[in-house]
Amino acid sequence: MRRRLKHVESLDIFPKVQEEYTQPTTSGGTVSILSFIVIIILVYTEIRYYSSSQLKFEYSVDHDIDSKLKINVDITVAMPCSKIGADILDVTNQNTQSFGELEEELTHFELTPPHRAQWDTMQKINLYIREEYHAIQDLIWKEGYSNILKGLPTGNDIPVGKPDACRLRGSLVVNKVSGNFHITAGKHIPHPAGHAHISAFLKDSDYNFSHRIERFSFGEPTAGVFDPLEGDEKVAPTNFHMYQYYLKVVPTEIVHNNRRQSTYQYSVTEQARPINHQSGSHGVPGIYFKYDMSFVKVKVTVEKHSTWRFLVRLCGIIGGVFATSGIINGLVKLLIDFINKRRKGKLNKESSISSVNLATVQILSDNIVKKPSATVQL
Repeated sequence: MRRRLKHVESLDIFPKVQEEYTQPTTSGGTVSILSFIVIIILVYTEIRYYSSSQLKFEYSVDHDIDSKLKINVDITVAMPCSKIGADILDVTNQNTQSFGELEEELTHFELTPPHRAQWDTMQKINLYIREEYHAIQDLIWKEGYSNILKGLPTGNDIPVGKPDACRLRGSLVVNKVSGNFHITAGKHIPHPAGHAHISAFLKDSDYNFSHRIERFSFGEPTAGVFDPLEGDEKVAPTNFHMYQYYLKVVPTEIVHNNRRQSTYQYSVTEQARPINHQSGSHGVPGIYFKYDMSFVKVKVTVEKHSTWRFLVRLCGIIGGVFATSGIINGLVKLLIDFINKRRKGKLNKESSISSVNLATVQILSDNIVKKPSATVQL
């Protein structure tokens, strides 16, 4: 048994050196400290990378045309509920009453300071994402950022004065085809040829389509999916103003932790202009959301990084830093030895020169002492 252990010991690639045969140096200690700092930074970065998720996108043709489309709305318009109407039309000209009704709530358009602070934060996030993430797949935000507004302060203060705005919220279940959801002056009246809005009794001063969009999404709410219109706020510069939003809706399937959830993403472009028939700018003032369905379906798979790859990368980081630090330590030691040798050689040279000078002085002094004695003898 001992012979076998001896054979095993002969294969040891980690020989042990006794402490009395080792000589710690200042340069080696400095390199060691720097190596540990680099290892800590790289390991921390690798752990953060491992804890994050990566998104895998797959594209296919959407064959599901018979299902319904759910539109979630929460919009505040700076007009009383009795003076505006909201409805939806699609290419099938189906009766709008079958799509559902939105809840109307009288409210104030001006926000209290706590709500204004909350809204400003939502606006900044919305503006940042719309400017930085242009591709539609980028609208899926990283996990952890989708609920960033949960901790924002809320206020229970009610503004003083008569309510001057209407909050429209709820969900509409429509056909999965292109359509137009709009909010205009007057209540809508359906008829066989379409529908109409009765606004003959409104004065020009009653028109004000300033609005805030707290929610405008399609499908069921899904964590990690950001809707670009959330947090949008518009203040109309004129009474007769038209706001148009053009939406491209893409069916999306999200696979996360072996669970599948169907939802929708959309990209948006917007346009606003005043209505002035005398100058040729025709139209009906209001807020229009024109959405178009995409025939391409996106499958998004949220994948975690491999644990084995994470461990291999950690070993590579630690081993690579130690190997590199050994090379650096050797180079530093070589440089220090070279400098010390040059300095020692210079000192030896100076000492030899000084000793030669001393010997010369001694010889000269001896000669000077001997010469007078020779003269006396003559």
